[in-house]
Amino acid sequence: MSKLITFAVPCYNSAAYMDHCVRTLLTGGEDVEIILVDDGSTKDDTPAICDKYAAEYPTIIKAVHQENGGHGEGVNQGLRRASGMYYKVVDSDDWLDEKALAAALDKLREFAAMEQPVDMLIANYVYEHVEDNTQKVMRYTNVFPQNRIFTWSEIGRFRPSQYLLMHSVIYRTQLLRDCGLELPKHTFYVDNIFVYQPLPSVKSMYYMDIDLYRYFIGRSDQSVNEKVMVTRVDQQVRVTKLMIESHALNGLYYTQRKLAQYMVNYLSMMMTISSIFLIIDGSPAALGKKTELWEFLRANNPKLYHKLKYRSLSMVTNIPGYQGRKLSVRLYRLARKIYKFN
Repeated sequence: MSKLITFAVPCYNSAAYMDHCVRTLLTGGEDVEIILVDDGSTKDDTPAICDKYAAEYPTIIKAVHQENGGHGEGVNQGLRRASGMYYKVVDSDDWLDEKALAAALDKLREFAAMEQPVDMLIANYVYEHVEDNTQKVMRYTNVFPQNRIFTWSEIGRFRPSQYLLMHSVIYRTQLLRDCGLELPKHTFYVDNIFVYQPLPSVKSMYYMDIDLYRYFIGRSDQSVNEKVMVTRVDQQVRVTKLMIESHALNGLYYTQRKLAQYMVNYLSMMMTISSIFLIIDGSPAALGKKTELWEFLRANNPKLYHKLKYRSLSMVTNIPGYQGRKLSVRLYRLARKIYKFN
């Protein structure tokens, strides 16, 4: 690998905000590679901006232009072309804290010098809420040991609001390639697959209590906006099904119990989100899709179906009747208000 880390930046009509993202990544200097993937942008100057950066920083930035394939294909393109030992996706409307990035790169340099480099570096991420100019830091000090390499057997318990998201992880590039990661095209919410599928391949981890990733929340067209999520719920369901099929978690309990429990909790969260937005839609077709999703889980893993439906977070989406569905939505919106996750 010729670079320490590759940052893949999928860009779709991003001209209004991508400069801030790219400028923060450039502070990493020659150790970093930045792959700007123009995902068929036609409404603004995104293609020209990508080419301008590639011409200005030829040893750091590559510009890739593709027909529109969605966020997942942007991630795939970056992974195919990455020359960095480590790989991180940064959305074009987000950015990295420059001081935290310098600290993370120092740690990655230590890993690169090891005979067996660490598989995954974890750092905090920050919700940047534009509508009320507030921030919420998501950290993992209660879950992971600090200042040392560790394995899944040494982790603590995740709180209901805590998950490893794309924003918090930096994977070793070869690990992603070896586990066959390939995200679906034309599908939103594939960042969940990106962070979930490789987890059983991860044998060593390191956590830094630094606020690295700044996650912008507040654009009306953003994929995590509630109204947008209702219109795209079929894609959320598709991603959830792909995650259900990706691993046989029952067997994982015998070898990596703590990892298996975390992955079950992650699937519970995905089932909850898919179910809630189908309930918010409220049409007979949407409610039928909710039933079909749970039947899909039952067919794939009956044991997991019963656990998630009756003994986990997602049981709140299965309260029977119209009033039960109303209560499910109220509980979801209360949790959103408390935890400010979108």
